[in-house]
Amino acid sequence: MVGGVAGGMSAATRLRRLDEQMEIVVLERSGYVSFANCGLPYHVSGVIDQRSKLLLQTPEALWERFRIDVRVGTEAVGIDRRRKVVVVRDVATGEESELEYDKLVLSPGARPVQPPIPGIERALTLRNIEDTDALVAAVQGSETAVVIGGGFIGLEVAENLLHLGIKVALVEALDQVMAPLDPEMVAPVHARLREHGVDLRLGAAVTAIGETDVTLADGSTLPADLVVAAIGVRPDVELARSAGLQIGSLGGIVVDSRQITSDPAIYAVGDAVQKDDALNDDAVLVPLANTANLQGRRVADDIAGRGIPARPVQGTAIVGLLGLQIASTGWSEKRLKKAGKSYIAIHTHPASHATYYPGAKTMALKLLVRPEDGRILGAQGVGEDGVDKRIDIIATAMAGGITAPQLAELELAYAPQFGSAKDAVNMLGFVAENRLSGLEKHIQWHEVAAAQEAGATVVDVRTPGEYARGNIPGAINIPLDELRDRLHEVPDGQLIVHCGVGIRSHAALFILGERDVLNLDGGYTTWKAGFAG
Repeated sequence: MVGGVAGGMSAATRLRRLDEQMEIVVLERSGYVSFANCGLPYHVSGVIDQRSKLLLQTPEALWERFRIDVRVGTEAVGIDRRRKVVVVRDVATGEESELEYDKLVLSPGARPVQPPIPGIERALTLRNIEDTDALVAAVQGSETAVVIGGGFIGLEVAENLLHLGIKVALVEALDQVMAPLDPEMVAPVHARLREHGVDLRLGAAVTAIGETDVTLADGSTLPADLVVAAIGVRPDVELARSAGLQIGSLGGIVVDSRQITSDPAIYAVGDAVQKDDALNDDAVLVPLANTANLQGRRVADDIAGRGIPARPVQGTAIVGLLGLQIASTGWSEKRLKKAGKSYIAIHTHPASHATYYPGAKTMALKLLVRPEDGRILGAQGVGEDGVDKRIDIIATAMAGGITAPQLAELELAYAPQFGSAKDAVNMLGFVAENRLSGLEKHIQWHEVAAAQEAGATVVDVRTPGEYARGNIPGAINIPLDELRDRLHEVPDGQLIVHCGVGIRSHAALFILGERDVLNLDGGYTTWKAGFAG
């Protein structure tokens, strides 16, 4: 096994359980073969107070329990496929030797992206224990920091630097953080970062990193005692490429459904390999620990003669940020639109549990559905509580082939402190059922202005107080409870009705009867978020 951590160690330990006699050697170029890499940012701030808690297994413990020969500080630098030999180098001494193999498993992971920015060598990264030690040392005495990159790691690093009292600027080249989310869903994330004092620079590029500052493309500078580069990762394929293994169009190692490379004696797993997308079977790069762990297990099964095909990936992921839960699975609306695929978008803003029980928090949920058959294409969620549960349920439904309307039929655990009698997931199913059956016609937040220009009238059925606190320009306000008595005030032509989140306006559709009426999906809340992002 070349590489430990998730994929390599999962393969090694599973294989030992299946075969007591096989000789298993794990090569790890760093000093640590099994550690909680997802916990690294939280040790920097002291949230995870003891460094030892990040170390899951040691070479000594792995030998005692599994009789696995783990060699840390040892790098695989070459593969002679004809002779079935790996050339290894001792990192400390530079001494090289050879190891024979019958089966070889590559789990080299991914390397941080470091663009050719002047001064980039000063930027720290966060991928392993050594990186963590360097960052822990660097935060001592630092008052200002610039984090480059607004993905998962960048957000987690920013939060943990804030926890230490450091003033943080976050620079992201795109016009939003968290690229997997759609713009209206990421608006609360931007707001939360700014509320906590983060200097959020979106659509900005770093052009130089100086000794005490960072320069942006617009000429402005940001003070930076500390710079962290969290720009992303790319598959580490140097060893595979030098061995002549097939590298795919996305830059990852090409493997089949059994994780076998272009050499039948060599497997590859984890962040270094291309994976099959669950929606269309295209190759994708999804660097997630749970997928790497599963692939390692499947490789061990295959070597032991028990193999089953690897599953495709949905990209289900979550990040915690300053009290928010931000999660997604499957495709985003942006990606669907770019690929030219048909879809229906559904936005809801339910409570995390029954509102009469203390502590309920509002979530923003988005479901993307194929109109032809109700297949769930993706989902996103943002909120302070309950998002993780809902996205996990939807991800499970997607894996099991459950359609969007069938979400309404799911029997989910209910007590007022955990959910509602009609759970948020059930409600998504009800909306999907209404949309797909033709009972309700809808319009999206970004389509309203064009519809108004074409002559549509927006009817706001919220209370006058809600209307006064913010409204869609040009909308007329007729509260739902007065609508039946004021139908004469509703203009002819196409109507767009909305309330706060889409529930009252759904009722308004039926009061308006046979009129040409569209319900604004997600209501004013989604419309406002779309323009606030």
